[in-house]
Amino acid sequence: MPPAQRRGATPKAPVTSFPVAEGEEPWTEEEVAEIREELLAEMARMEKAIEVAEAGLADLFEDGGDGAGRDPADVGSSNFERDQEMSLAQNAREMLEQAQNAYRLFESGSYGICESCGEPIGKDRLQVFPRATMCVACKQREERR
Repeated sequence: MPPAQRRGATPKAPVTSFPVAEGEEPWTEEEVAEIREELLAEMARMEKAIEVAEAGLADLFEDGGDGAGRDPADVGSSNFERDQEMSLAQNAREMLEQAQNAYRLFESGSYGICESCGEPIGKDRLQVFPRATMCVACKQREERR
């Protein structure tokens, strides 16, 4: 869905349905709107980053040729640049996917619930990292594996 269409949507779930961790204040309408806008902005930013990285890759592939008659250092440098651009594009795709997933959860009213343990992720965490789909404890456990 294009960013312009997403901006017109409003959350389907009431603000009171967004969970908070123990000791946190309930979500306000303003906070929910801010999170929504951050997710939309992140998706737009990642879509643009993907476009830029893919354009850079296209340029590198056009300029790269097969390396015949080129200095080995130039070929190595070109390969390194191509690998870097491919890595940037892949990273942007993964971040876009995370933002889209969080936005889908947001729109469905399931935002803020850890996909691993089912407990609240925590309002504070979501305000800092709106793409989060796991609480800190579960994310740490996942990263240790």
